[in-house]
Amino acid sequence: MDLTGRVALVTGAARGIGSAIAERLASAGATVAIADLDPPTVPSSTISMAVKADVSCSKDVTRMVNDVLDRLGRIDILVNNAGVVGPEAPVRDLGEADWDRVMNTNVKGVFLCSRAVIGHMAERGRGAIVSIASISGKEGNANMAAYSVSKAGVICFTKALAREVLEDNIRVNCVAPALIETEMTLSLDPDRAAFLTSKIPMGRLGKPGEVAALVHFLASDEASFTTGQCYDVSGGRATY
Repeated sequence: MDLTGRVALVTGAARGIGSAIAERLASAGATVAIADLDPPTVPSSTISMAVKADVSCSKDVTRMVNDVLDRLGRIDILVNNAGVVGPEAPVRDLGEADWDRVMNTNVKGVFLCSRAVIGHMAERGRGAIVSIASISGKEGNANMAAYSVSKAGVICFTKALAREVLEDNIRVNCVAPALIETEMTLSLDPDRAAFLTSKIPMGRLGKPGEVAALVHFLASDEASFTTGQCYDVSGGRATY
């Protein structure tokens, strides 16, 4: 799954799953740019550049993509990882502003970033887009309606876009993790986290590196006949 000569852009990659993905792609030979609301001042030695960007803002996304193209020359791989969980609350207590924030980051962000790169990828005649969804987008989690709906949107957007760009040799897939050990999971109520963990047959949380490994495959030529798919990283939680 050698990625030598490829340029990858990973959003939300300052920490957690995004950071693991960026490091994994770099270790496979890719030149990697990361984007985040709070990017590291000094990226790791394996990361070529870091850009500050809010993926829910079209101007930020346009600037982000242009900065990467100006400095690195092209974008072969886009990983839409940036996302937020939002508040844990029943729908009757969920504020409109909270709903909008989750949707704007998790769904609109994937749309804006994908839209910003597909023209460039089409001109070059190849590209791979991998978005991070969630098992919540398939099952729906009580008290996490906004997050669940947003990740269902990522899955459906993946399938729709994949069909649109087939003739441009752009592959579009997504990954649906169960609960993964990241800083984001620490924001969950401990009882909620324990409940979600109990639903995983393997009896543990996933590791960021396990998600990164699947993203690496989908971004590589080893997945050349794979598009429009959603792959679970759920420890057996999803078997359908």
